[in-house]
Amino acid sequence: QVQLVESGGGLVQSGGSLRLSCVGTFGRPFSLYDMGWFRQAPGKEREFVAAITSNSRLTRYADSVKGRFTISRDNSKNTVYLQMNSLKPEDTAVYYCRAKYGGSDWSKGGQGTQVTVSS
Repeated sequence: QVQLVESGGGLVQSGGSLRLSCVGTFGRPFSLYDMGWFRQAPGKEREFVAAITSNSRLTRYADSVKGRFTISRDNSKNTVYLQMNSLKPEDTAVYYCRAKYGGSDWSKGGQGTQVTVSS
């Protein structure tokens, strides 16, 4: 069973920063899961934002956020973070974290956290 709780969203002006957090509770240790952030803007499909491997050795990003967003994790706190800098209005969306164990598909996300960037 996967439980994910996202937080840290809010309203910020263009060029500003936010840090999102996601606490995960699983049937297995958090440190065994790859973690990812996804987002969904109104009227759009949910899209991949960033991912990090279970041991933090590898990260990957959507082209639209490369150089602005940084994903990290603290396995001792069962938490994955998304540091978002130089935010743009097009980053406005509900952000979700998801987990992946082994070769499985990504889990469902939590309730999400709203990020709104004003121009």
